[in-house]
Amino acid sequence: MKYLVILGDGMADRPIESLDGRTPLAYADTPMMNQLAEKGEIGMVHTIPDGMSPGSDTANLSVLGYDPRKYYSGRSPLEALSIGVPMKDTDIALRCNVVTLSEEEENYEERTIIDHSSGEISTEDAAVLLEAVRKELETEEFRYYAGTSYRHLLIWDKGETADLTPPHDILGQQIGDNLPKEQKLREMMKKSYDILVNHPINQERKKQGKNPANSCWFWGAGTRPQLSSFEEKTGKKGAMISAVDLLKGIAVGTSMKVITVNGANGGLNTNYEGKAQAAVDVLTKEGCDFVYVHLEGPDEMGHQGSTERKVQAIENLDQRIIRPIVEGLRAAGEDFRMVILPDHPTPVSLRTHTADNVPYLMYDSTMEQAHSWKYNEEEAEKSGNLIVEGHKLIDHLLGCP
Repeated sequence: MKYLVILGDGMADRPIESLDGRTPLAYADTPMMNQLAEKGEIGMVHTIPDGMSPGSDTANLSVLGYDPRKYYSGRSPLEALSIGVPMKDTDIALRCNVVTLSEEEENYEERTIIDHSSGEISTEDAAVLLEAVRKELETEEFRYYAGTSYRHLLIWDKGETADLTPPHDILGQQIGDNLPKEQKLREMMKKSYDILVNHPINQERKKQGKNPANSCWFWGAGTRPQLSSFEEKTGKKGAMISAVDLLKGIAVGTSMKVITVNGANGGLNTNYEGKAQAAVDVLTKEGCDFVYVHLEGPDEMGHQGSTERKVQAIENLDQRIIRPIVEGLRAAGEDFRMVILPDHPTPVSLRTHTADNVPYLMYDSTMEQAHSWKYNEEEAEKSGNLIVEGHKLIDHLLGCP
């Protein structure tokens, strides 16, 4: 038996008036997911432990079977694992987004955060911008490392686990009240704006109508994580397919195989077919028992507040990832059991995460059932199935008591 988690990041939502009162998942054309739901099980799962922040870090740890209350030590340390950054026990890792701030105001504190991803800036352009910041601001105490797209890393020697605001939580708001209280971090953010605002890459982006990446934004502070091996924990040899450093870092920390897919970029126009083929190959040709396929697109479209593009991301997941994986495994003669779900909701009306329960779809190729339900939030809620502790979903997938 082969096992899969297919995760549409931020896919869950709330009813939207322009979609006739339906959610993007219910409105989207998803024949493959609905076909699997009719032959499988749907329900709701609580992926975010009560009182914890509804982030992709806590949620994906939970889906993989790691109780965030026990294993979570911050988001950025997981990303550090992915980038290959060595961390001492005294180091603090912080996410360093390159963001878009308004430029009309005189004072930095009065600026508004427009875009947490700088228009989903390319990794290549962002690396050049981060290098400009690094040359001016890096010291023995603070070290900068390039990641993927807008997502980068700052390591603070003997630092503090400060309470920092995620930039996607305050889109459209003035930043003054949400800047770090720690003066060194605050000053570096202000200086990064002065370095980046007139950088040639940003001047060119503005000419092209793109959002400039004109400031660093620090958040997600944490210490070096202590995760146990996924194979030792479950008895399954696992692999991770994702374009996002956070998920790759979780895989590194849990000793899973990290699969890099060319053209996978965490955006709407990622390499869907490449991800699907990589999933089939790692299960049928490379000796893995389990694969975790992560798609960032629905989450990014939720943060952008784009209903239409979020629907498109969900339809792409259905037709360009789930369908070819199912067909590939069937063609290979493999028995498989899979769960499809979001990690958390990212409602387009809010443009940030919530801790609401999310719908799951469980399908077993050897135990097909017969139901009339479709896969969406409303019908999953009506099913009456509820997994209260998200980290136990993996046991349900693997058939553990």
